[in-house]
Amino acid sequence: MTEFKVPELGENVAGGDVMRVLVNVGDTVAKDQPVLELETDKATIEVPSNVAGTVKEVRVKKGDKIKVGAVVLTLDDASTGLGAGNGAAAAAAPPKLAPAKAGAPELKAPEHKVLPMPSRAPQEPPASQAAAPAPARPQAPAPAPDAREVVPASPAVRRLAREIGIQVNEVTGTGPGGRISQDDVKEHARRILTSPSTALGTGGGRATRVLPDFEKWGGVERQPVSNIRRVTAEHLGYAWNTIPHVTQFDKADVTALDALRKQYKDQVAKAGGNLTVTAMLVRILATAVKQFPQFNASIDTERGELIFKKYVNVGVAVDTDRGLLVPVIRDADQKNISQISIEIQQAAEKARDRKLTLEEMTGGGITISNLGGIGGTYFTPIVNWPEVAILGVSRGATEPVWKDGTFEPRQMLPLSLSYDHRVIDGADAMRFLRWVVEAIEQPFLLSLIG
Repeated sequence: MTEFKVPELGENVAGGDVMRVLVNVGDTVAKDQPVLELETDKATIEVPSNVAGTVKEVRVKKGDKIKVGAVVLTLDDASTGLGAGNGAAAAAAPPKLAPAKAGAPELKAPEHKVLPMPSRAPQEPPASQAAAPAPARPQAPAPAPDAREVVPASPAVRRLAREIGIQVNEVTGTGPGGRISQDDVKEHARRILTSPSTALGTGGGRATRVLPDFEKWGGVERQPVSNIRRVTAEHLGYAWNTIPHVTQFDKADVTALDALRKQYKDQVAKAGGNLTVTAMLVRILATAVKQFPQFNASIDTERGELIFKKYVNVGVAVDTDRGLLVPVIRDADQKNISQISIEIQQAAEKARDRKLTLEEMTGGGITISNLGGIGGTYFTPIVNWPEVAILGVSRGATEPVWKDGTFEPRQMLPLSLSYDHRVIDGADAMRFLRWVVEAIEQPFLLSLIG
């Protein structure tokens, strides 16, 4: 008997909601055959089996919330293809191994030893030593475990630990063989943040606050936080607390650009796209970051390095009934505005139909968020970490502009550029934003630069 468990689904994906179970008891399952349709934080994916055999038991159903590592199926005569043998052999106690060296390939749980979590509180001496005189010099504390030592945790779990400043080998794993999950990392961080030493006023952290009883003042309704809303909150909370944000504002005269958009929108529509200001701005941003490479960078605080990307991918924020999704237009600098328009249209449809994959929402270098269709004048968008800049676009309006000795009615577009001040200086940000404004006001500039 072999169990099939939910595998790692991607970076920072802890699980999801079961949309469909694709097999029944008695079915024969081949390796890599999809057995489950799962809605994760931002996408609906089919989960393939990594074992083969006859289904003996199905342990999940539609609507269940399951996490990575949860048992989905049990099968007879299954094989993982890794030489694990039958279920009885797989369940046998693993042999003891020597600690892995730094750089060694990660082994599958449960073959790792569990590393003890070092205590953060001073330990009481044994009773036999309680009366012993204190040494003349303080004893050096025991060395902490080497942070480079391999522990049983997936790459996604390791990345989460790095992002929130936790040494993964300080975390106690609750999985098989002491394997560390994302929940283990979060619980470890929660204990640190809510401990007395880090409470507000003592260690600079934040104390846990208890909500009031809202029902004292009237009726309330409680609704569970959706997966997308939860992940968005975690991601933006991390970005806001980590990145020193600065936002700069400007206006661009889009009168000429909008005239071109209206002139060619039918031609682009016949090709399957929607020629919008957003599509044109994606192309402008793709050219701008090649003139200002620091806007297509990321900061690696762990290594003290800046990472400059040789490719140009632009994220486009899409408003859906489930929350904000950001599909990525890849190699935007190598595509014309018509191609970009088609891709944005397709991505927006997939986002609203819940068909976007995780791969389609990763790898962005800079993001654009256009709220002009809703309204507003300016706003301060939060940088989409690990990017370092985001361009916010608000609703354009006709304004009188002094030009050639007289006022003329011009269509003006408010722009908001937020950026990571660790990577980008204010003067460079203003130069970048002015370059974008000039490219909007002089569309020929894009053809001139390429």
